[in-house]
Amino acid sequence: MKRLQAFKFELRPNGQQQRQMRRFAGSCRFVFNKALALQKARFEHGEKKLGYAGLCKELTAWRNGSDTPWLGEAPIHPLQQALKDLERAYANFFAKRADFPRFKKKGHGGSFRYPDPKQIKLDQANSRIFLPKLGWLRYRNSRDVLGAVRNATVSFSAGKWFVSIQSEREVEPPIPSATSAIGIDVGIARLATLSDGTFVAPLNSFRTHEVRLARYQRAMSRKVKFSNNWRKAKRRVQRIHARIANARRDFLHKATTSISQNHAMVCIEDLQVRNMSKSSRGSAEKPGTNVRAKSGLNKSILDQGWAEFRRQLDYKLQWSGGWLVAVPPHNTSRTCPCCGHIAADNRRTQAQFKCVACGYANHADVVGAMNSLARGHRVAACGEVVHSGPSMKQEPTEATAHEVTHA
Repeated sequence: MKRLQAFKFELRPNGQQQRQMRRFAGSCRFVFNKALALQKARFEHGEKKLGYAGLCKELTAWRNGSDTPWLGEAPIHPLQQALKDLERAYANFFAKRADFPRFKKKGHGGSFRYPDPKQIKLDQANSRIFLPKLGWLRYRNSRDVLGAVRNATVSFSAGKWFVSIQSEREVEPPIPSATSAIGIDVGIARLATLSDGTFVAPLNSFRTHEVRLARYQRAMSRKVKFSNNWRKAKRRVQRIHARIANARRDFLHKATTSISQNHAMVCIEDLQVRNMSKSSRGSAEKPGTNVRAKSGLNKSILDQGWAEFRRQLDYKLQWSGGWLVAVPPHNTSRTCPCCGHIAADNRRTQAQFKCVACGYANHADVVGAMNSLARGHRVAACGEVVHSGPSMKQEPTEATAHEVTHA
């Protein structure tokens, strides 16, 4: 079987290369925004949306036109890739997987991709990579890139340039070394509670740096916008955000690797994190209630990284020959795993569970993990979960084995 994997490294460009990469990223952002504006204008005039081929013709006219001749200095393939990204954004919008495409703002990162592997040369022995119109760039080589190079994406984040090299290689079909099944209940006080009683304590990366981040954000707000001092303060804030994200990602990688290597089947609640972390502020006509408490809860949910935790578990279990089963989360912490009685009174407190029917007592998160495991077994057996809520069906699906591994 074929495995797609991406390896991300920090680049070490010289001054000229940094200026060129900023120009290329700006050109790709300009092409994306100009194409989006064109599509919006055509829609307002009742015209049909242009496809990728039509946008490429427009791109040729922009590169050869007198208004934007500087587009000709950027490599053509990254500019075409920006148009493909816009097409994908429209497809996701029409499929109701994402919101309508938005214009990209200057200063919010920046990236461009080289999709043709024939134009990319990787010299791992000397820790350098060749990219069109940039030449040889040095990078921090922390691990070997396995397989044949397919594409390379250059991105800017927190004052540093990175390259993500996607590769493809043949691997043997995975055979799981573990044979056990486990249920997982994710939460705030405990990141992940397993049905065997063990749990993973949360890192709380954002909480750790929250006071320091707020101090630098206040200092940034007092600077004159777009001044040199304001840009310095902004870089300090960006570095703190990058440290928070890197610490969270590293922690989740270690936790999910341990779980995927020790269990062949993992059952987890199918939580809609985006809906759970929505703001409760409301509107002027219908203001929300308990806004401050809900804001703190949203902050804690996003700090744990539940969606990233599940995503990493999914592909790592596939790589090891395991299986991730997502089950409906309703009443998992209110159902007695011993007698099956469902009642809100079963959960006395946030952590205490005691069945009012049979007297079974345990930690509420452990009970939720045990019920998730039981539902996962029913999904594996018949493809449908027995429950008391609205009709829901969970079909086993095969996800793509693609992951960005950070060096």
